[in-house]
Amino acid sequence: MARSSKSSTLRSLLQGARERIVLLNTGVAALWFVELTDWIYFGGGLDQYGIEPRTASGLVGVLFAPFLHGNAPHLVGNTLSFWVLGFLCTQRQIGDFWSVALTSAATAGLGAWAFGKPESIHIGVSGVCFGFLGFLMGRGFFERRVAPILLSLTVILLFGGMMVTVLPTAADQGISWESHLFGWLGGLLVAWVVGHQLKARR
Repeated sequence: MARSSKSSTLRSLLQGARERIVLLNTGVAALWFVELTDWIYFGGGLDQYGIEPRTASGLVGVLFAPFLHGNAPHLVGNTLSFWVLGFLCTQRQIGDFWSVALTSAATAGLGAWAFGKPESIHIGVSGVCFGFLGFLMGRGFFERRVAPILLSLTVILLFGGMMVTVLPTAADQGISWESHLFGWLGGLLVAWVVGHQLKARR
């Protein structure tokens, strides 16, 4: 019976890992499919459908901006952050990934639309990546349990340097600090909600 129980647990863990990997790979494939289509068939013309601050068309761009990227380095950098941070967000449950991704996409997009420089266009999935970062950094603080605290400290140690791009000075490098900041705040908001729900259950 003990062997059967251990075998069942191992299969469950492997199945969970497989589901998480498929989820992240599907997300990455979607990003690359859209960008390759843009490069090959539209010559980068789809970027115009990103977020243009305080315009009606730019508000619609909140839906499309995460799938659009300016060039290959932009997409590659976001792909790595999306996969690693997104995978870490699934460790408690896959639902956390979706909560953070959707919330941070909305907050990052609306933040860029409301506070971005006029006549600029904001594109990229980095706002969602910063949402993952905010969620992972906030879990330990809001949940107050050993495992989430260790995870938060590890993420801060490894990825904390990304936070320099939430400052307005990042605009000098062509970085949308607005989407980074508000995406991060969106992830932090989800961590706060989840933390309070877990405390209420305990």
